[in-house]
Amino acid sequence: MSNRSFYSAPLTAFLNEELATILGRITPNHTQNITHQQTQVWAAEIKVLKDQLGQLLENDGYIFFEFMIPRMGRRADVVITYGGIVFVIEFKFGAESYHAADVRQAHDYALDLKNFHTDSHDKIIIPILIATLAPVNSSDIVLTEDRVANPVLMNAECIGEFIKTATRKYREIIFNAQEWSNSAYRPTPTIVEAARALYANHDVSDILKTEAGEKNLGDTSVQILNLISEARRHNKKIICFVTGVPGAGKTLVGLDIANKHASHSDDEYSVFLSGNGPLVKVLQEALAVDRYKQGGLRKDEARRQTSQFIQNIHRFRDDALETANPPAERVAIFDEAQRAWDRDQTSKFMQRKRGRLDFDESEPEFLMSIMDRHIDWAVIVALIGGGQEINVGEAGMPGWFSALENKYLHWDAYFSKDLFNGDYVANGVSSEKLGGYKVIDSLHLSTSMRSFRAEKLSDFVHYLVAGNSRKAAEIHKGIEADYPIFICRDLIRAKRWLNKQVRGTESAGLLASSNGIRLKADGIYVKNVIEPEQWFLNPPDDIRSSNFLEDVATEFDIQGLELDWTLVAWDADFRFGDEEFECWRFRGTRWEHRNSVVSQQYLQNAYRVLLTRARQGMIIYLPKGCAADGTRLPSFYDKTFNYLQRCGLKCIDQV
Repeated sequence: MSNRSFYSAPLTAFLNEELATILGRITPNHTQNITHQQTQVWAAEIKVLKDQLGQLLENDGYIFFEFMIPRMGRRADVVITYGGIVFVIEFKFGAESYHAADVRQAHDYALDLKNFHTDSHDKIIIPILIATLAPVNSSDIVLTEDRVANPVLMNAECIGEFIKTATRKYREIIFNAQEWSNSAYRPTPTIVEAARALYANHDVSDILKTEAGEKNLGDTSVQILNLISEARRHNKKIICFVTGVPGAGKTLVGLDIANKHASHSDDEYSVFLSGNGPLVKVLQEALAVDRYKQGGLRKDEARRQTSQFIQNIHRFRDDALETANPPAERVAIFDEAQRAWDRDQTSKFMQRKRGRLDFDESEPEFLMSIMDRHIDWAVIVALIGGGQEINVGEAGMPGWFSALENKYLHWDAYFSKDLFNGDYVANGVSSEKLGGYKVIDSLHLSTSMRSFRAEKLSDFVHYLVAGNSRKAAEIHKGIEADYPIFICRDLIRAKRWLNKQVRGTESAGLLASSNGIRLKADGIYVKNVIEPEQWFLNPPDDIRSSNFLEDVATEFDIQGLELDWTLVAWDADFRFGDEEFECWRFRGTRWEHRNSVVSQQYLQNAYRVLLTRARQGMIIYLPKGCAADGTRLPSFYDKTFNYLQRCGLKCIDQV
């Protein structure tokens, strides 16, 4: 039996084996209590396939029941390999019509195999949805560029003939089905998918099996766990800084640590903290829904549990204001720690919003003081993203180093040498004034896994927003075959292109800068507040879903999260001039220059975030402007459009 399925056999053996024998091989592999209804479904599938597949004369066929699709945490009903083609079959018994959600599910299984199953990369994969009582909807085979067919919709009476027709049409090379089944599966899930898998007690190294990232992520997670154990054994206080390129898995590492020590009774009880409100809401809701669906809990109770595992950092901070006692958690993981507030911002907030008139600390100082209340030991894991400070008053790494230098020299600090490469720490900041510190290379994650198609995307975006078109174009040449990026001056056409890319339950969304105020003329309202848990998690036929391309998300909504495909609307706030980018802010009725270097950096980082959210590809929309509107003059956009072309991007009109 294949280790990826409940039952596997050559077609000839399957056709000659008794129904009871086949069921006897399937049922012991199911990990949950088998219902009579489930056994009946398997029996019905077996009967249909025995009746239909007898007409396949060649002896190279192989059949798999309940074929595992690890990234999705589900199993395809049946997979058949025949004539060098992979057929992925999803049964819906008693169904008289084809539901969109079922079509997407079958399509997803095929896409998952194509993208992440090593020996499927070069295969034709045809997803088939069988609604047993429905009329045949479509038996035509439409292959896309990656050789995954659009889902074929049929009833139970057409399977055998369809498979014969497909193999006559496409004369593929026959392959060994068992070797195909057991080839490496290397998924790169979204942060939501990964969090769900971790919450279901999968190991981080099982979730992310990318060739470049598996070892790096696993080593980082193990290193942090070892530091936590060291702190507990030797009564030490440790802070470790985990750096990484956008999409490298910093958040996932943090979730892994928190999940491993999520129990109040655990000696190393941990909490995952983030000031990223949308990320917290999306993860809390996704995990709560999963827990609720498993049964045994009301939805509000499931939400309460997940809100303890993942907390908003501001709630954690405010709780600490009410008491001088140490928190229950011994380990605090701060996601996007570079976004912690500086002293001015924190003091103003505490004085104005919390009535603490004598408050005079930065957020890093205050957060360290909370964990320092533990008499014996404590650990802080600070997850640091480079070039992603996007809001006023964010301290970045200097805020944490200042806290260590001025108040917490008794804490040991751990970081990689990459912490000082310029993307994470401003000039003039060094470790020389710290007490005990140690450099550990595995605390840096160097490979982006957000875009499994283009590991160099973050490098491309880095040079693009820095105004270096030559270097950007050079990198773009290496990624354009696998990661499409286009530009467009027509919003309707851009949306049409994006919708054509989306298959199965792949996600797509409209993004724009929070200061892209004049995009309103195109119907893009950046001031509209979205509900992130609905925008990211709702099905694509829900008008609140990102896939509807009606509600726009800004850098504040999307940071730390990702979509498969994005449409980035580019306004005149970040416009290319004669030789470099100019930074503007829209106030009242006109554009104003951003004179502050810090403010300019925030805007550049906002676009850096927006341009690194897509896993599979994106299209950038540049308005044409309007000569009669002084806030949207064509000159505000044309030079940026020309600059993007010099970066190697083609206009959609040219393809």
